[in-house]
Amino acid sequence: MRLNRFAAVATAAVVASTLAAAPAAAHGKPLKTRSLAAVLTADKSGFDRNGHDFDILTAAVGAVLKAKPSSPVGVLADGKTRVTAFIPNDLAFRRLVADIKHTKRLPGEKKAFTAVAGLGIDTVESVLLYHVVPGATINRKAALKADGARLKTAAGSTVKVNVYGRHWKRVALIDADRSDRNPRVIRFDINKGNRQIAHGIDRVLRPINLP
Repeated sequence: MRLNRFAAVATAAVVASTLAAAPAAAHGKPLKTRSLAAVLTADKSGFDRNGHDFDILTAAVGAVLKAKPSSPVGVLADGKTRVTAFIPNDLAFRRLVADIKHTKRLPGEKKAFTAVAGLGIDTVESVLLYHVVPGATINRKAALKADGARLKTAAGSTVKVNVYGRHWKRVALIDADRSDRNPRVIRFDINKGNRQIAHGIDRVLRPINLP
């Protein structure tokens, strides 16, 4: 079953998870230490009809840290540690759930989170780590110059940067799924000026190739 395969293979990625440092982006002035977790939890709206915020992601991070307080996902709450995270919005998670359930109907945010959590905490953890690049603060300017770069994630595997567009440069991320559209960055430099920075994406990065 496709859902079970996604869970089984993604869980295996936890074993290889690492927070090995990557080269940090250069900055002209010292960066502040507000964490990405602080940014995410500042939104108190909870599950709603806004597909462009990060309620499902916030709930997923919270669920992992509640079940596994020492999880590497906790780096998102350590503002002194440099990371770059590519964070899927709520619509991205809803699309993922619809895809693995073979339906065109998108679930609501609460149902989407329930489905994601149903994959198991280890699977959720490994998928979250696949969205985190430790040791580097990569802002929009640096990302647009990184075409072809392979970024090592906290899950131990890599994603490839694809900068495209003739007049207006855009960024997509090539993950392990070769049969679905690659996630695109739709919002840059969340938490800019801090050691931890994020870029919003419109699909969930997939650590395996779903048929």
